[in-house]
Amino acid sequence: MLLDIDIDSFELKHKFTISRGSKNSAEVITVSIKDSGFIGLGECVPYKRYGESIESVSKEILSVPLPVNNEKLQTILKHGAARNAIDCALWDLQAKKEGKPVWKLLNLTEPKPAVTAYTISLATPEKMMQEAKKKNNFPILKVKLGSKYDEQCIKAVREGSPNARIIVDANEGWTIETYNYLVPIFKKIGVELIEQPFPSYQDHLLEKLERTIPICADESCHDVESLENLVGLYDFINIKLDKAGGLTEAVNLLNTAKKNGFKIMLGCMVGTSLAMAPALLLSNLSDIVDLDGPLFLKQDRKNHIEYKDFLAFPISKRLWGY
Repeated sequence: MLLDIDIDSFELKHKFTISRGSKNSAEVITVSIKDSGFIGLGECVPYKRYGESIESVSKEILSVPLPVNNEKLQTILKHGAARNAIDCALWDLQAKKEGKPVWKLLNLTEPKPAVTAYTISLATPEKMMQEAKKKNNFPILKVKLGSKYDEQCIKAVREGSPNARIIVDANEGWTIETYNYLVPIFKKIGVELIEQPFPSYQDHLLEKLERTIPICADESCHDVESLENLVGLYDFINIKLDKAGGLTEAVNLLNTAKKNGFKIMLGCMVGTSLAMAPALLLSNLSDIVDLDGPLFLKQDRKNHIEYKDFLAFPISKRLWGY
């Protein structure tokens, strides 16, 4: 068994901004694992918020002793981007070796076209309104917030797209005062879900706050181990393979979360179709799908996932998982 990595940069169509900062490209690590004449592929996006960088994640990936399988990998690396890329590459490799798609190997249902949300990047209210108008055919818009203009921004998005379901994501950017001020306004506008309003170390603040709009954990939820502290605080969790550390743990997290009464948002970092492909296998089991990462790229990978407006179609057999 041989493992190689490539570091790739994919330019974005326009700057992508959240409360913590902006990016103009998607910096990804591609893992290829070769064994018995077959090659499995996986992708990850190192995320600074979790203490990751291209350098640190590359080092983690290359530190894994070979040969390795999905089960053993869970004990070698912690949750995070490095384990995700290897885990997904191993599933792809196994599918090719056995001649079975990954969804069958995991006893999942066959993927169908999935309705994905579209993310409105944080900008001025005017720019966010224009973006909402351009994407007003999307049934779900996820709106990045976390600035002093959040009220104006959400009103602008609603004006730009009067009929869309709206989710807001503060990316840990609010205070209690901000929450108490904005939530009644959002309720009138028709916001359906608020994602990660407070920093993850302030989850306890949610215990006593009035809950008129469901709340989703993102930065607070990584893997099954993190779920225990979220019961009674959050209504949804956002499952991202880069946080969970791969498809193996994502399946485990999804099943455990449902047993504990959580609803599921299936999310992503800004990456290519290779990163979305494994996540799409869980779309049938999720309440909200937010796998729009490739829509922000000027150019995706070859054999990419086909997006037709708000529908993400099942994976090309030449991309991953077959």
